[in-house]
Amino acid sequence: MISPAYVRTMAAYNSEMNRRLYTAASRIPDNARRAERGAFWGSLHGTLAHLVWADQYWMSRFDGWERPPARITASAGMIEDFDTLSAERRRIDDGIEAWAIRVDEAWIAQDLLWDSMAARRQIRQQRGFLVTHFFNHQTHHRGQAHALLTACGGATGDTDLVLVVEAPQ
Repeated sequence: MISPAYVRTMAAYNSEMNRRLYTAASRIPDNARRAERGAFWGSLHGTLAHLVWADQYWMSRFDGWERPPARITASAGMIEDFDTLSAERRRIDDGIEAWAIRVDEAWIAQDLLWDSMAARRQIRQQRGFLVTHFFNHQTHHRGQAHALLTACGGATGDTDLVLVVEAPQ
């Protein structure tokens, strides 16, 4: 389904889009970032915090990272301070890129077995399928954050994958 080149490309895209999103969000007043705007995770800040939570959780499964301290229902408020959230985002993105370099075909082909709190059962899936979900989840919520940011008057520049990262060779 996917290759190590796909994983590295998507990790680079994730990092760059987060840099653009956080740079634009840093220019918005804190009260506007935190304003309830009807998004699934409420505010721009809540959406960004949920993404940090989700990436930490998936990387705990993929690479043995520590799980986030909050449950999914509290993920939007997991990190209250925007500067702390931004620093954690950069740390996570660096870690995802380092992990992506180590991913190989054998790792992708293996299954992952985990206890899903959301599904309330144990799940087994191929890692390649789960990595696709991981990056799709990031793109989905970043799209929501981008819309919230735009509503606040912010701008990130291009967001299309083909305009943001180089095609893998």
